[in-house]
Amino acid sequence: MENDINISLYMRRKFHMVATLLAVLSTFAKMADQNKERTFIMVKPDGVQRGLVGEIMKRFENRGYKLVACKMCTPTKAHLEEHYRDLKSKGFFAGLIEYMSSGPVVAMVWEGKEAVKMGRMMLGATNPLQSNPGTIRGDFCIDVGRNICHGSDSVESGKRESEHWFKDGEIQEWSPAQSKWVYE
Repeated sequence: MENDINISLYMRRKFHMVATLLAVLSTFAKMADQNKERTFIMVKPDGVQRGLVGEIMKRFENRGYKLVACKMCTPTKAHLEEHYRDLKSKGFFAGLIEYMSSGPVVAMVWEGKEAVKMGRMMLGATNPLQSNPGTIRGDFCIDVGRNICHGSDSVESGKRESEHWFKDGEIQEWSPAQSKWVYE
């Protein structure tokens, strides 16, 4: 009977050790997932024409975000109508689609902690005249119709937009060597 008690006590201790280990691993996994939030950022035709693609990318890289997808393309009107579907009822919709299909854009997916929120802050207000200096729009734009970039407004739209612009396999999974210098 004493052996049964010792075995039972031993098993409970092992169970608690395993449960504790799983809880610690779960915490680390959640922390890693926080660093994997993705946002869709697009440099619009005016940004491409003005040669600002590198500057915009540089700001995201300097901040510590990881580029996981990037391509230059001239989107079709149908592609843009789906991308901007939530604006379809707005009076400026037709002009927006016409403008956005007028030349190449650079579509990107960036990954990192609070990438959507920080991406929006880095871009600045949609109306450049309301954007603070130091933001992309605050530094490079004047008119709302030429605000050089688009950024996802939520994690859900970031996922939807990324999947709309990039096919399966085009968004890369990789680990930059600098991660330990960006994240705790």
